[in-house]
Amino acid sequence: MCGIVCYLGKRPALPILVECLRRLEYRGYDSSGLAVFSNGGIRSVRAVGKIQELEERLRQDPVAGTGGIAHTRWATHGAPSEANAHPHPDCRGEIYVIHNGIIENHQELRRDLERRGHAFVSETDTEVLSHLVEECWRDTLEDAVMRALRRVTGAFGIGVIAAADPAKIVVARRGSPLILGIGDGEVFAASDVTALVSHTKQVIYLHDDELAVLTDDTYRISNLLDQPIFRDQQTVDWDVASAEKQGYPHFMLKEIHEQ
Repeated sequence: MCGIVCYLGKRPALPILVECLRRLEYRGYDSSGLAVFSNGGIRSVRAVGKIQELEERLRQDPVAGTGGIAHTRWATHGAPSEANAHPHPDCRGEIYVIHNGIIENHQELRRDLERRGHAFVSETDTEVLSHLVEECWRDTLEDAVMRALRRVTGAFGIGVIAAADPAKIVVARRGSPLILGIGDGEVFAASDVTALVSHTKQVIYLHDDELAVLTDDTYRISNLLDQPIFRDQQTVDWDVASAEKQGYPHFMLKEIHEQ
């Protein structure tokens, strides 16, 4: 399964995102990448292979910012390549999406978007989401994501950022795990609690067809019709070593139960 990590706060995002990705390495992957709010826009870096390949790219071309999204990919649609690695941008490189799951109607959506002038650069089903959010943009990022996801068939855990709506991350899930982490003046999201417990023990598990809007000091949860949802935080009492297996005797059993 792919790994998803999001961070928004006051600390430099880059080391947090990379460290959280490393917590998810056990899930298996063939490429990785991230996108960070930087200097009034968004900077994205992607690499094929292990996370150290991404780190080497970042050493050569550092990215500064206090919020962003990151991803480890296990290829489904499209071979392992930099073009197919996440995050995926829209036509203008102003919206970026990371995604775990399968968009079952991606071919139909892609054909419709291409007829409307969208140009695709990857072979992935995920890139459809970036262009669909772009197509659905009216006012805010969360509104565009809701409109887009109501047209989607399949499973998803996603994180989305946009240069036009900065200092905000929108996440949503259907059939793919996604957990919020609530820190002191910072928020996280990840596909596995393992990525979060070294930074916060306060978590909220999103349910299917739920969306959360994250800012650096708060969060808001709703369904895909923008109806508010209120859910208490839970305290994770595991340490990092225990969290990696979440109480299961080994990783294979944990993955079976997640599926």
